[in-house]
Amino acid sequence: MSSAGIDATASEPTASVAAAPRLQLLEALWQYGVLSPLDYHFALALRALGGASEEVLFSAALASRAVQLGHVCLDLRKVPDLRFVERSTEARIDFAYPAPESLLAALRASALCSGGERPSPLVLDGHGRLYLQRYFGYERELARELLTRARPAPRVDRERLRAGLERWFPRAPAANGSVSSAQQASALELAACVAALQGLAVICGGPGTGKTTTVVKILALLQEQALHEGAPLGILLLAPTGKAAQRLASSVSNGLLQLALPEAVKASIPREASTIHRALGGGRGSSGRFRHDASNPLAADVVVVDEVSMVDLMLLYQLVSAIRPAARLILQGDQDQLASVEAGAILGDIYDQSAAETWSVDFARRVQEVTGQELQNTGAAPGLGDCLVHLEQSHRYPSDSGIGRLARAVNRGDADGALRLLQWADRSDDALDCQRFDPGARTPSGEQVLERFAIAGYAPFIASVTPADKLARLEGYRVLCAHRQGPRGVLQLNLEIERWLTGAGLIEPRGTFYENRPILITRNDYGLGLFNGDVGVVVQDQEGRLRVCFQGTGGLRFFAPSRLPPHETVFAMTIHKSQGSEFDAVSVVLPDAPSPLVSRELLYTALTRARRRVDIFASGEVIRASVERAVQRASGLHDALWPSG
Repeated sequence: MSSAGIDATASEPTASVAAAPRLQLLEALWQYGVLSPLDYHFALALRALGGASEEVLFSAALASRAVQLGHVCLDLRKVPDLRFVERSTEARIDFAYPAPESLLAALRASALCSGGERPSPLVLDGHGRLYLQRYFGYERELARELLTRARPAPRVDRERLRAGLERWFPRAPAANGSVSSAQQASALELAACVAALQGLAVICGGPGTGKTTTVVKILALLQEQALHEGAPLGILLLAPTGKAAQRLASSVSNGLLQLALPEAVKASIPREASTIHRALGGGRGSSGRFRHDASNPLAADVVVVDEVSMVDLMLLYQLVSAIRPAARLILQGDQDQLASVEAGAILGDIYDQSAAETWSVDFARRVQEVTGQELQNTGAAPGLGDCLVHLEQSHRYPSDSGIGRLARAVNRGDADGALRLLQWADRSDDALDCQRFDPGARTPSGEQVLERFAIAGYAPFIASVTPADKLARLEGYRVLCAHRQGPRGVLQLNLEIERWLTGAGLIEPRGTFYENRPILITRNDYGLGLFNGDVGVVVQDQEGRLRVCFQGTGGLRFFAPSRLPPHETVFAMTIHKSQGSEFDAVSVVLPDAPSPLVSRELLYTALTRARRRVDIFASGEVIRASVERAVQRASGLHDALWPSG
C-alpha cells in the first residue's frame, strides 16, 4: 500500500504489525495512512490525559477520522469492515481488527468516555455509536429543537386559510361534475397545510416537483393572515451556498410574478436570499461563534431553508438554535441527493418514508377543517410525522422520460434497469434523452464524442452578444465530473475543453483571462458580494477592457479580474459543486474504474441536473458499481427524531 500521507518520522510498516512494541493498533493505522495527522494527534492528546487503553485510543482516532469523512459518529459494529474510514483503495490493511465487543468494554471502563450524562471527550450511546463530545451535543440539541418545533402553529385564521388554499391549489372537476381526489388532498396543497398549521414543515422531493413554487404560495398564505391581523411577518430565505441562495431568490421572484397577489402581500415577500453563514452573522468571528444564537436570535417570523441536503449537522444546529421558538421553520430539499461535504446527512436522517404517509388523527382533523379533504393513513405519527411531506410528480421532465426512469432506477439501486436504459447509446437517435458512451468513445469521423458534445454545448454561449445572454446560455450545458483530479477529473477536462474550443476557433485563450472564459467562484467574499458557487463570464466592456460579469439580484455586476476572490475555469465542474443548479443538457464523466467516491447519490445528483438530456461517459462496470454503492453515514439523528424506529 502507498505510504503517501504517512508522517516521515513514523517507521515503515513491518510485515507483522503484532511485533510493534507499543500502541500497535493506533500506530498501524497511522503507518498505513488511514489516519490524518489530526486523528493521530487527537488520540495522542487523549493518551496524555491518562486512563486510556490502546483500544480507547484506537477508537478515538477512528471516531475523529469518521467525522472528517462525513460521519457524525463511529459505528463500532462496523469496525471490522473499515472500508468506510480508509482513505486509500489500493489495498486492505494487513492486521486483525479488535472485535467490537472488546472496544465497547474498553470504552465503558474508561474515564474519557461517558454516555452523555457528564462532560467527556468521547460519548458512547446505547447503540454502539461513538461520538466526539461536541458532535454528540450538536445531534442531541438539533433533535430536541426540531421535535420541539413539531407542534401546531398558533393563531391560524382557518376560514382565510381555506380561501387561500382554494385560490392557489384549485381542484380540477371530474367529468361527472364532482371534485376529483375527494378523499385525499393533493401533495402540494398538503405541503401548504403543513407549513400553515405546524411550526415546522419539511418538504422533500426531487427536482421539478414544485417545492419552491409551493413555498411562494405558502408565504403568500401566511402574509395574508399576518396583514389581516395588522403587520407583515419577517421572512428569511436561506440556502447553504451563494449559488443556491441566488437560485432560491430567482425562483421566488419568478413565482411572485406568476401569482395575482394584492400589492401589500407581494411587497411583504422578500426577493432576496442569503447564505446561512451570512444570516447568522457573516461568518465565524475570532471567538468561533456566530453573532446570532439562542441568546441573540434572528429577527424573523418565518425561516425558509432550501437545499437542506447540502447543510451539515453543525450548521443546521447553529441555525435552528438561532431561530426564535415562536417562528415557523420550513426546510426543503431532495433527500436522495448528495449529503453535505461536512459531517452529517441531515435530510436523509430527517426524512422517513413510512412517516411521510402517516398522519396523526389530530392533524388529519385540522386539515379536514380547512380543506374539506379527508386524509387517509392516520396513526400515531411519531416524531416529525405531521411535519413531513413528500412530493413525487416532477414537472422538469415527464415521468416516462429516459431521465426520469433512469433516476428512479438509480435510486432503487437497480443497476440492471439503469444499464438497460443506457444501452441505447449504440443507436444513432438524437431524440434520446439519456445515453451511455464508453470512456474515450469516438465518432465515425474519429473525433471524441465528448469533444463534439462540448463544442456543440458551449458554442451558443460563446456566440451570444450581450453579457446577459452569455450568462443565460452558459446554463444550457455543463460537463460534470465525479473527481476533481486525475485524467477524467475537473482540472484535466477544463484544459482539454479549452483546447477543443480553441481548435474549433471559438475562443482565443491569450493569458489567464480571455473573452468567454467561464469563471466559478470558490470562496466567499462578503465585501464584493461574490460567493462560493457563483458563475460568471469574462467579457469586454465598451473600452475593450476585460471584465468578469455575474448575475446579481439587482442585475448584472462587473468586476475587474484582479478583484476576484479565488476562482477557477468552469467548462467542467464537480457533481458536488453542481448541486442546486439546472442545465438543459449535461455530459457526466465518471472515472475509468469503480471508485468509493462514485455512489448512487452522486450519480442521481448528476442525472437530475439536466432538464432535457444526459450523456454519461463511463463503462458499464463503473455504472453498476456506482448504482450498487449507497452512501450510509453513521448518525443517531434518525433514531432521535423517530422514536418508533
